[in-house]
Amino acid sequence: MEHSHEMIICIVNNGFSDAVMDAARAAGARGGTVMSARGTAGKEAEKLFNISIQPEKELVMILVGHEIRDGVLHALYTAAGLGTPAQGIAFALPVDAVAGE
Repeated sequence: MEHSHEMIICIVNNGFSDAVMDAARAAGARGGTVMSARGTAGKEAEKLFNISIQPEKELVMILVGHEIRDGVLHALYTAAGLGTPAQGIAFALPVDAVAGE
């Protein structure tokens, strides 16, 4: 069964949620929710990804229609991916039902 909505979750270094939302909106998303978070990755992850891990994070949740998911994910990768100061990672999860749309 194909879902009509997807939840994109993007985890970035503290202070980069505005860049995430700007990119997501430019790709067709309407809005999102930002939460403060703390990363727990250790030195092994720093070596694996060849980056410095900042423990303070922002988690951005964005509900999108399935048809724009790939475009939003690509925009997030470009604007806030691991190769940027945001050092972000984003992924999508299927959503079974939506109320309040």
